[in-house]
Amino acid sequence: MATTTQNTPASTNAAPSYPNQVTGMYILVKALQAVGIDTIYGLVGIPVTEVAYMAQKEGMRFVSFRHEQQAGMAAATHGFLTKKPGVLLTVSSLGFMNGLTATTNATVNCYPMIQISGSSVREPIDLEQGTYEGLDQLNVAKGLVKAAYRVNKPEDIPTAVVRAYRAAISGRPGGVYLDITTPCLGAVMDKADADKLIFTPVDPCPSVVPSDASVERAVKLLASAKKPAILLGKGAAYAQVDDKIKQLIESTGIPFYPMSMAKGLMPDNHPLSAISARSTIMEEADVVMLIGARLNWLLSRGHGKWNPQGQFIQLEIQPEEIDCNRPIAAPVIGDIESSLDAILAKLQGVKMNMDPTWVPGIQSESKVKNAKFLERLQVPTVPMTHWSALGSVKKVLEANPDVILINEGANTLDDTRDSVDMFLPRHRVDCATWAIMGMGMGSAIGAAVATGKSVVAVEGDSAFGFSGMDFSTICRFNLPVTVVIFNNGGIYNGIGVNPGEDGDPAPTTLDVKARYDKLGEAFGATTYYVTTPDELFTALTEAVASKKPCLIDVQLAADSGKESGHIGYLNPATLIPFTV
Repeated sequence: MATTTQNTPASTNAAPSYPNQVTGMYILVKALQAVGIDTIYGLVGIPVTEVAYMAQKEGMRFVSFRHEQQAGMAAATHGFLTKKPGVLLTVSSLGFMNGLTATTNATVNCYPMIQISGSSVREPIDLEQGTYEGLDQLNVAKGLVKAAYRVNKPEDIPTAVVRAYRAAISGRPGGVYLDITTPCLGAVMDKADADKLIFTPVDPCPSVVPSDASVERAVKLLASAKKPAILLGKGAAYAQVDDKIKQLIESTGIPFYPMSMAKGLMPDNHPLSAISARSTIMEEADVVMLIGARLNWLLSRGHGKWNPQGQFIQLEIQPEEIDCNRPIAAPVIGDIESSLDAILAKLQGVKMNMDPTWVPGIQSESKVKNAKFLERLQVPTVPMTHWSALGSVKKVLEANPDVILINEGANTLDDTRDSVDMFLPRHRVDCATWAIMGMGMGSAIGAAVATGKSVVAVEGDSAFGFSGMDFSTICRFNLPVTVVIFNNGGIYNGIGVNPGEDGDPAPTTLDVKARYDKLGEAFGATTYYVTTPDELFTALTEAVASKKPCLIDVQLAADSGKESGHIGYLNPATLIPFTV
């Protein structure tokens, strides 16, 4: 029997006598290993420093950051790319809160992630007596994450880890918070008793199989459509059922439209790609099948330009999501793999009723729009605009399709997404559902560590500012990451005008003359400062080939870019005249 507090309680009064005794920190590390976790991202300090050393001693990888938010973004990206929870380790109080931003973002975006934070002794927190970093972290986290648990005894650590693991990956994935008190982390137990506590969960992410009636309804509606479309969200990419999605699209001949992080699930240049015909899909499709996508603000909540007579089929694991913005004619409640298996089986022998002009019309429209779009990328403007710079980035990344693209910014995000075609699944990570800035360095690190692949982060200068110091983490761990900074000197652009008389910079103005390449030099990276499309093409080609930490400072014109908040008169920036 394992030791319990009822017979031989764990002690916190004396240091452990290694190797026969261990602490709660050892139990935590072994419990994480038992569920298959081999990497922890974090920033150490009181009371979790020894957890990181223990993890390294036991063969785990600990990736140490400059800021907890970036460590959390790395963990979240790790979860998205691998389907295993990325783990974030933080100190208490403000360290916990810095990390919680990323864990909450993971929950909104359905990335499996576990944040583990040390916390202060309970009694003075509960009585509000004023203690070191005395914050009731569990109750702060509860309303912001998928699940949250507190661990007070070392004997309970394995159970807590398994519960967090199950919560993070099952159903709709999300962020989970584990609060582990300082006495629990420091408690001493006999190693033999501690090892008996560790266990591996059985079937932590069970399949959710849809009802036969729901599948029958969905297939009947899809087959009846004159102008059907399949819309792929990042949940479809996360599911890693690429072959089944390919089979569905190609066997039915239905055009598909991928959301940003679903790009590459099917090649962007596939004959059935409707990526350049978004408006046509919205306005004319009579039946749209949503796979791993939600009718949120990114899709105008199903209103606006959408065909008011159009009907939706939605493959969704969370029943509460159905009808949240628009009535769903055929909900299919289940995990994506089980749902697709059932739908593909039902489609056998079913004749589609598609309008024979639907797909050729989308293909013709796409051909014209793509040709016109390419023209703007081929103008070798100097000083560079976003478009002339992206003409070079597009050539390099499309010649290296296995490179993972991280992307954030305002114009830099929008224009890169539209310019660079993706050909492989899960090779594009961006700011996703909340459109938050400041995920770049963390996500680049998480992608490189989780996959071992080369990564290119295309960053706006404003977006880079949120996380730039963690470029040093890329360098310390010698990761194959190239950071490309589009510097136009501001948020949206660098030509904002202060409407007052105090002489301060405008709210959207940064520094168009900043030399970000010098930051890269400070940490030992290979750096480039480029002013022409040709220089950018050469620099990015060399950087990707090197598989080393690299930073490319791309000098844009200050007037390149426009306000992209899409909120019209509500954004004061649109009321201020911009002058060169």
